Amino acid sequence: IAHIYCKDMVGIMGENFTFPVQIDQKVVEAVWKKNKDKVAEWEEQNKATYFGPLRDRSVLMENGSLTILNLEKDDAGTYALQYWDSVEDHHLDFLLVVLDSLPEPKISCNTSDGELVLNCTANFQGPLNYAWKLSNSPHSYQNQELSIPLETIDATTNATCTIKFSQMERSSEISLIECLP
Repeated sequence: IAHIYCKDMVGIMGENFTFPVQIDQKVVEAVWKKNKDKVAEWEEQNKATYFGPLRDRSVLMENGSLTILNLEKDDAGTYALQYWDSVEDHHLDFLLVVLDSLPEPKISCNTSDGELVLNCTANFQGPLNYAWKLSNSPHSYQNQELSIPLETIDATTNATCTIKFSQMERSSEISLIECLP
């Protein structure tokens, strides 16, 4: 048996997930299994065939990579790709964990020392990227917290917090005037 390796992958409910397969040789035959059950196979000159719960929700490319569309909680599990490059057999193993979809971030604000302090929080199992954007400024700020001097705030300014994980993002908006005492 050729080289075996195992990779832990994280996907999010509702997004499309592609296993990161990088194969340099030409693939002649590829079979994907989930928890030992066959889910997709491809042979040279033939169309890919799909089995089981992924039948209408997956795409197997000629380079061996498998994409699951609209990820579901039940898609979690151990996936194995076995492929043949006309010289030898190869095995790649992936452990896929599926997390809940992203919640909407919550914005809280308070004032202290002549500044308005905005805080963005989201209850999520994975590490999030946070970004703030003010409607009156082209910049975005990569931070969970944002401080704005009170004298720069006008009645029309909105602040948007965007959280990002993998390919998904959600955002919430607040009008700064609501935050003022």
